[in-house]
Amino acid sequence: MNTADAGPGPRDSGPYVKSLRDVQMPADIASAVTSAGATVGEMLDVLAHELGGATGLPARQEARDLIAAVLNQPRFWPSAHRDELLAASALVALAEAAERLRRGMPFQYAVRRADFRSLTLYVDERVLIPRPETELLVDLVLAETAGLGVIADVGTGSGAIALSLAAEGRFERVIATDVSSDALAVARHNLRALPEERRALLQFRAGSFCAPLAGERVGALVSNPPYIDPAEAPGLPSMVRNWEPSWALFAAEGGMAAIAAIASGGSAVLLPNALLALEVDARRAAEAAALIVGTGAYQQVRIHKDLTGRERFVMARRKES
Repeated sequence: MNTADAGPGPRDSGPYVKSLRDVQMPADIASAVTSAGATVGEMLDVLAHELGGATGLPARQEARDLIAAVLNQPRFWPSAHRDELLAASALVALAEAAERLRRGMPFQYAVRRADFRSLTLYVDERVLIPRPETELLVDLVLAETAGLGVIADVGTGSGAIALSLAAEGRFERVIATDVSSDALAVARHNLRALPEERRALLQFRAGSFCAPLAGERVGALVSNPPYIDPAEAPGLPSMVRNWEPSWALFAAEGGMAAIAAIASGGSAVLLPNALLALEVDARRAAEAAALIVGTGAYQQVRIHKDLTGRERFVMARRKES
């Protein structure tokens, strides 16, 4: 598995320490580890109790998963390597990740990484956390394009879709756009998840929806746009509502504004018979499909289900004229 920014490993650069007292850490964690050692097992014990919080019960599984993720190791590696000596840089990274987790941050943000298909990507609060269902969108696009031509990913966020298409397809170019300069910074950072020879395929462009594609003619346009009605915000899980960027979640006009903008803008940049592929709200897939039909620019408009049977993706072809 390729890694974008997996954090320090158990034996990477940096001095080894005999006590966690020698390491600068968030104060509340430091107070709990002043007499602890610096092995994987000792850090596992300390973090398990710290993450247990008010229950007083050790959160051993959560601590194990956190250590494995930050150190870029298999899930059960910490349990099998309790005597492994940790570098000071690893201790700092673990303490910082644990502190983020204690503040209520989603796990992927806390450990600064998320797996998506064959890639491991850096993520933080500037971008959405890539979802498993979006992996199927990549499959659909690869199947319908044979992985060829020029493709654009609108609203790229972390770059998960664009990077996966570049890694797995044979595209001439992959153009990734986003209105957020912060998101584009994360996506550019994640270029390191690709083999070096694939990185030149990516072009990053700033701007709203299809505006950065002006003058282009592409064989496919793919997007996982914002599609939640702002009125639905109170019903979202707190992990989503409180942490993920609102501009990447919510769209006006009952959640349909971004889909409408992409369908309209896409008609000007897609080649005849080129593919439009969107991830949509499963509750409004039929509405999204009707909106695309209503532009008059598309044919073969179809809805695809995700692996749980929900209507999750809308695919269409640009009309010949």
